[in-house]
Amino acid sequence: MRNLPAIVLLLVALSARTIHGQCLAQDDNIQHTKADNPLSRNRLYKGESIFTLKLLEAINTATPTENVFFSPYSLYHVLLLAYFGARTETEKMLRTGLELHWTEDKPVVWQAYNIGKKSLAARFGQSADIQFTSVDKLFFGKQVAIRECMEDKFFEEIEKLDFEKDADGQRLYINNWVENVTQGEIKDLLIPGSITKQTKLAIANAAYFKGTWQTEFKPDQTNKEIFYVSSERQAFVDMMHVLGTFNHAANEKLGCHVLEMPYKGQDESTRISMFVFLPPAAPNSLDKVLARLTSDTGILSEIVNEGIPRMVDVKFPKFSIEKTVELKPVLERLGLGKMFENGADFSAFSDKEQIGFDEILQKSKIEVNEKGSTAASSTVLFSFRSSRPVEPAMFHCNHPFVFLIYDYGTQAVLFNGVYRQPE
Repeated sequence: MRNLPAIVLLLVALSARTIHGQCLAQDDNIQHTKADNPLSRNRLYKGESIFTLKLLEAINTATPTENVFFSPYSLYHVLLLAYFGARTETEKMLRTGLELHWTEDKPVVWQAYNIGKKSLAARFGQSADIQFTSVDKLFFGKQVAIRECMEDKFFEEIEKLDFEKDADGQRLYINNWVENVTQGEIKDLLIPGSITKQTKLAIANAAYFKGTWQTEFKPDQTNKEIFYVSSERQAFVDMMHVLGTFNHAANEKLGCHVLEMPYKGQDESTRISMFVFLPPAAPNSLDKVLARLTSDTGILSEIVNEGIPRMVDVKFPKFSIEKTVELKPVLERLGLGKMFENGADFSAFSDKEQIGFDEILQKSKIEVNEKGSTAASSTVLFSFRSSRPVEPAMFHCNHPFVFLIYDYGTQAVLFNGVYRQPE
């Protein structure tokens, strides 16, 4: 049993009319000298990081009392594919929303995306301790005349399905693809009727992660303990326990303690960790941490490098979260709502038909257990000071906290969550 986050995200497009346009650039035969700049991928990672924090704020605002679990990495990749197909004002909107202001040269972004995709396969292809798979798909209807340059550049992502003749069969095909990529974790994503004869394109990303804790919790030390949902409400959880050496910090800027729980396989190419942000057990403390976290776009890079290795007594709930989120209202909060309007321009995909998007859906699941993922006074007394407190530190997650799974190789947040209560 391990941490098993699995995500699938789907963007479905309908409608058609004749239009004309370019592909990735005014002339795709022009050599873009900046496309092989090694800084391009780093800038794309930075954009993902900023997008991650904005997305966390938007989703938390939309679901302020629920457990939250989603993949900013997955959503970013789906929107990035939509950006490659966008033109005019729609392209500018997505460039701004995806923090791509460092370049107006779309082939440069494509090159960075392509390098990242190949790097991911190389990094995790042979690792036995950590598995991470992220697959992008452009499921086009067979009736759509895709631009030749798009077929050339995205030949690994594009697959043609016959939505007109067998819409429900293609729905089941996509569901099966999702289930296979996520190792059976995400099933039945699309309900009957979600794919129709009018569907022109479904952009999808499926991501799967499996990791074993570097310092495992001992099953015989897991006990029923009280989790303080709020000052008025408590519930019992299976609380895991371990005493070990972890990177730990009291972050004064966020007003919380931060713990890094690494997964096995920690060489330079496959280093992935879960970071947990534990606020004081006080009213509104979680909201304050989230507000501070999402207001400082550079905070993540600081956090992952500030922990001090020390002996920590860790208590962490054993939990499972499964969520299906309709992301259209969330994207509207992020200023991307116009991509769903009639005037949206995705003409770079096809010069014969306009493709307009109607819905965007993400389904995610995580399981955290010993193998791999009554008083509140013990946390109320946490001190946010720079001096090193007495060993061992106590990091008891018996009240709401924020967590994320961070990939050092890409400096990207793969999965993000807020745990407020047992489900």
